[in-house]
Amino acid sequence: MTGDEPQADRSFGARLAAVFAREGRLSVGIDPHPETLAVWGLDDTAEGAKRLGLAVVEACAGVAGIVKPQVACFERFGSAGFRALEAVLAESRQAGLLTIADAKRGDIGSTMASYADAWLSPGSPLEADAVTLTPYVGTGALEPTMRRAASHGKGVFLLAATSNPEARALQGARTPEGASVAGWIVGDVRAFNRRHAGNSVGRQGARVGAAGVVLGATVRLAQAGIEVGPGVGGGEGGVMPVLAPGFGSQGARLTDLEAIYGALTPGVIAHESRSLLNVGPRRLRDEIARHAALARVVDA
Repeated sequence: MTGDEPQADRSFGARLAAVFAREGRLSVGIDPHPETLAVWGLDDTAEGAKRLGLAVVEACAGVAGIVKPQVACFERFGSAGFRALEAVLAESRQAGLLTIADAKRGDIGSTMASYADAWLSPGSPLEADAVTLTPYVGTGALEPTMRRAASHGKGVFLLAATSNPEARALQGARTPEGASVAGWIVGDVRAFNRRHAGNSVGRQGARVGAAGVVLGATVRLAQAGIEVGPGVGGGEGGVMPVLAPGFGSQGARLTDLEAIYGALTPGVIAHESRSLLNVGPRRLRDEIARHAALARVVDA
């Protein structure tokens, strides 16, 4: 086995497929914004962020299988915030949850290698199962990190079509070949998964790739140049993971998941944060369970 080949039974795709089958598609945000901490009666400190994070992990265990800590919400507290995040990530692993560090890193050369060491290397204090990446240095510049992720059984999610209106002009711009920038990123991720196809399988026997994209649930994907019709959901590279923020407070409904994503649905991770966290700690587990049931509308 070479260093670029995914681990046979511990690949990110295999573990994601297992979560889909076991707990469904819901991803729960760990976003200790000042307003959320206030709802919880917690101080706007690193300790408050840690307490919220650990409570979310406890509420998710056995109910929802994926958590996505928003790194910026911890980073704002400096070194104390990173220690809090380390504790939350460690507790998430202990609880058997799949973790996506929403760090949005993107650089070239040795700088990107250092980011990969931080977020994707087994044993790192900030080790996560996957990390979000910004591909506007070029997807080719990120491929070494993507290969490293696959070799460690980790995943990556490249921002492609985000829901903020400021992104539309850039992400919808056309390449000389006529593809949108967002569509071009999706195509590059598909090509990576074809080149590094693992043996992770979903319920229908389809492989699930190590590399995925972020496609906001409030984005009109066809207008953004993202194909969702029949024939785009699998193929030689297997199922492409799709991190789908925008459900809940941002307006998209979990019951519309399949209508939004079409043939991409088998890889979709439906993410919610504020709509869950803002119910407070007492109701959190019940609310997560309710939303997780809604996010089981389509099985992988």
